[in-house]
Amino acid sequence: MKKVVKFGGSSLADAQQFKKVGAIIREDPSRVYVIPSAPGKRFSGDDKVTDLLYRMHSKASKDEDFGVELEIIRERYQEIIDGLGLEGFSLEGEFAQIERRMHQNPDSNYAASRGEYLNGRIMARYLGYKFIDAKDVIFFDEHGVLDSEKTNEVLSKCLEENPKAVIPGFYGRGFDGQVKTFSRGGSDITGSIVARACRADVYENWTDVSGFMVADPRIINNPVGIETITYRELRELSYMGASVLHEDAIFPVRHEGIPINIKNTNKPDDDGTWIVESTCQKSGYVITGIAGKKGFCTVLISKALMNSEVGFGRKVLQAFEENGISFEHMPSGIDTMTIVVHEDEFMHKEQRVVSAIHRLAQPDSVEIESDLALIAVVGRGMKSMRGTAGRIFSALAHAQVNVRMIDQGSSELNIIIGVDNNDFEVAVRAIYDIFVKTRI
Repeated sequence: MKKVVKFGGSSLADAQQFKKVGAIIREDPSRVYVIPSAPGKRFSGDDKVTDLLYRMHSKASKDEDFGVELEIIRERYQEIIDGLGLEGFSLEGEFAQIERRMHQNPDSNYAASRGEYLNGRIMARYLGYKFIDAKDVIFFDEHGVLDSEKTNEVLSKCLEENPKAVIPGFYGRGFDGQVKTFSRGGSDITGSIVARACRADVYENWTDVSGFMVADPRIINNPVGIETITYRELRELSYMGASVLHEDAIFPVRHEGIPINIKNTNKPDDDGTWIVESTCQKSGYVITGIAGKKGFCTVLISKALMNSEVGFGRKVLQAFEENGISFEHMPSGIDTMTIVVHEDEFMHKEQRVVSAIHRLAQPDSVEIESDLALIAVVGRGMKSMRGTAGRIFSALAHAQVNVRMIDQGSSELNIIIGVDNNDFEVAVRAIYDIFVKTRI
């Protein structure tokens, strides 16, 4: 048995949390590769180290004094070192290098990556594991995209030579040889990459919650947890706002059929959530999860006999492509076509897009409506259960929520509902109540 374990920022925020992590790793000898994040918040109102690093870089890039931020960061790490009793261990040389770099050539990727790098140094010393700099084993191509094959080849060889190691999350080496980071939360991706490279049996992702919840706990008080979820279900929920795991973290492990187990550092005995390719295990409910986002708008294009005009949809989408706007959903009728886009992407380019639609597709009319929230109801169990959509719409009607849009693919894995931004929370509660609370 071989496990890769990734620990989030809240799990490594201070020395006390480090000790919990150390106990978890030492309790199971199969936890051989460790991916740390940067220290997160210790309490409400505290700063994440990554945010402090970005703030430091911002000041350095404007040739302003960043000494205050650097000293706060230095103190955070020193408190962890002292709390762990790591005598004779120092990061002063690393901090001197960071300070020089910020004076000479401030780079945001380099600055942001130091949080994970420094935590990795501490973790390796604390555990007695080998430290492997992610910059030496994770590579991006000339387009800034992960070079999966080169990374897997180099990393696999490195891990074969090092049976126990700490690899910092969040960053690698860019095509120009400099440090390059993933998007925020990218340590999840690093863990997945390492799990693939060593052909792990399990990728454990440790955080401050016991897995995925059926709905957002900020909207639903104490929602039930999800025991097992498929990669496809997870992608749908993550894309629509569920935030326990980075949405791109599933691809490397899915390639190798490696399951992910989301676990709670503060409650290590909880089962958490298992993420798998497929499962014959039935969910306790018809749905697996509910997730959503606010801030969308719809562009309604109308044209008589649209359905008989070959290439009409392509012409409309070309107008969005020309302006660099991606679309979310595209429900349509015989003579109408609706494009759903992010409002903040669209609002500054509205007139250009509308002009392009008229030029390319020559519609009868183009109407724009804003303040739309999208809710995804996701579940592998919906396909075999009659009346799921009816129950959703009955619940929303009972809650006096007007449904502005409906989109359901033929896979029946998810149903997308559009409601007013102001109705978003009410709608999520209504759907949760009908499927989970009352189970009508």
